[in-house]
Amino acid sequence: MTDIPRRAALLAAALLPLPALAQPARPVTIVVPFPPGGSTDVTARLLAERMAAPLGLPVQVENRPGAATVIGAEHVARSAPDGHTVLIASGSTLTINPHIVRNLPYRREDFAPVTLISTLPFAIVARPGGPRSLDELIERARARPGQITYGTNGPSSFNNIAAVLVSEQLGIRMQDITYRGDAQQVHDFLGGRLDLLVVGGSTAIPLHRDGRGRIIAWTGEGRMPGFEEIPTVAERWPQAVAVTWFGLLVPARTPSAMVERLHLAAVAALRAGDLAPRLAAEGQSLIASTPEEFAAFLDRESERWGAVLRRMDLQL
Repeated sequence: MTDIPRRAALLAAALLPLPALAQPARPVTIVVPFPPGGSTDVTARLLAERMAAPLGLPVQVENRPGAATVIGAEHVARSAPDGHTVLIASGSTLTINPHIVRNLPYRREDFAPVTLISTLPFAIVARPGGPRSLDELIERARARPGQITYGTNGPSSFNNIAAVLVSEQLGIRMQDITYRGDAQQVHDFLGGRLDLLVVGGSTAIPLHRDGRGRIIAWTGEGRMPGFEEIPTVAERWPQAVAVTWFGLLVPARTPSAMVERLHLAAVAALRAGDLAPRLAAEGQSLIASTPEEFAAFLDRESERWGAVLRRMDLQL
């Protein structure tokens, strides 16, 4: 095998059935710590469909929403470390919550990274008749301090942290309204009971394309492919970069062979020809990292957001 790159060989091996002794007795479950319908749920279901063949096992999705991913994450952290239970985490889970949630029932050390799936910015979405630009949002927000509303998945959720960071940089004050998921936010947004959404691309892009909402800015570093006409907040306020991520993790102490097998199956699924365009259509940038790369990424993001959150003095 000296003439074959090790990673390519291992990736090919992921397409083979699991050895009998390594096969779990039940399907692999990807736990989504959000309700159905949002970006995390969509990504999990796309991935589950494509991981089953490389694993040679059914892969199912289970939604365990609540408390800005804490409920789902705690469930996985306390699950048996046997490869049966996998968490699809977002930025809230391990790079936001540990810094601001008192008595958090899990730690970073309770998880073993499998792969960083993707990164994605948030979209700031206004209703038709709402602000058409950040300048107009600033003007309206300063005329009505604290009265413009936006939806969140909880005070410690990443979309709320992103909105608070953007508000701070723009010098405005808005009012957050907590929901249990994107679907409930969109319902109130379309019903005129919510002024703005701060959501991922899977929720924002359909609203923008059919005219039910207007993306006025993204929170990433650069403009989004396919939406080059829409600015980023960071073009004028460089500190207002807020990019979340999706990644797979399993309980700590899961055998390394099982972590590797899950990783290779996930990467094989992510690199399937049809998935990258699907994720891009959701506003995501595909990563498909190694477990070691994902661990290093978590360390960097935790350090960065820890500094931001200490400055913002958010504590829950």
